[in-house]
Amino acid sequence: MFRYLIHLFITLGLALYLTGCAASNAHITAEIPPMHTVSEFSDDESVSHTHDPWEGFNKGMYKFNYQFDRFVFLPVVDGYETVTPGFVQTGVSNFFANIREIRTLYNSILQAKGKESLVTLGRFLANSTIGIGGLFDPATSFGWRQQHEDFDRTLETWGVGTGPYLVLPVLGPSTARNASGLAVDGAVRWAVVSSIDPFGETGASSEIEMGATTLEAVDLRHREKFRYYESDYPFEYYMVRYIFSERRELTTIR
Repeated sequence: MFRYLIHLFITLGLALYLTGCAASNAHITAEIPPMHTVSEFSDDESVSHTHDPWEGFNKGMYKFNYQFDRFVFLPVVDGYETVTPGFVQTGVSNFFANIREIRTLYNSILQAKGKESLVTLGRFLANSTIGIGGLFDPATSFGWRQQHEDFDRTLETWGVGTGPYLVLPVLGPSTARNASGLAVDGAVRWAVVSSIDPFGETGASSEIEMGATTLEAVDLRHREKFRYYESDYPFEYYMVRYIFSERRELTTIR
């Protein structure tokens, strides 16, 4: 997990240097729309009910994510979208989605979801073979709908509470339980990759893994349409917190 995160931060930091997007802290801060206090938003009780005891930290992290997104992530994503043909982008998305089927599979098993486990296993086998390593998605045409499970859901199934709201660096809105789930899923993935060591014979295993990690991060951001401060909403921090909480609540009712 730590290796995965280190690779991500080092590579994206290098991307910042190469794209020439660095700016002074004063200049960046001056362009950030002002963040408002809870008292300015006290009339909307539905939003303020979200358990957010670390609001000061979370607001600071939200600002950092805005800066990182604007000056690092989005320039890299824009470059990726410019130089990469659409069909290649689709193939990349399919490939990484197929890898994430493994996460869904073991979490479905841990949650005792037999049917979902079988569908996910079928999707992974079909897309890994007929779909040429996951570049294509024939499983969907077979009627096998993609499932989405992670260790956060597993902890929820086991009765673990959500915990306080938490804004993670780069990754954005989360909760204490969700962050723990991300850590476990990341550790499992790292353990699997390390045991298989698919690039061990190349002599450049670390470099290839770093490149794959960066490409996956860019692909995920490429598919995410959210852009900071494009909502024209004066209390965007609270709006995002509310939407995240409501979405988690709605996806729980399945």
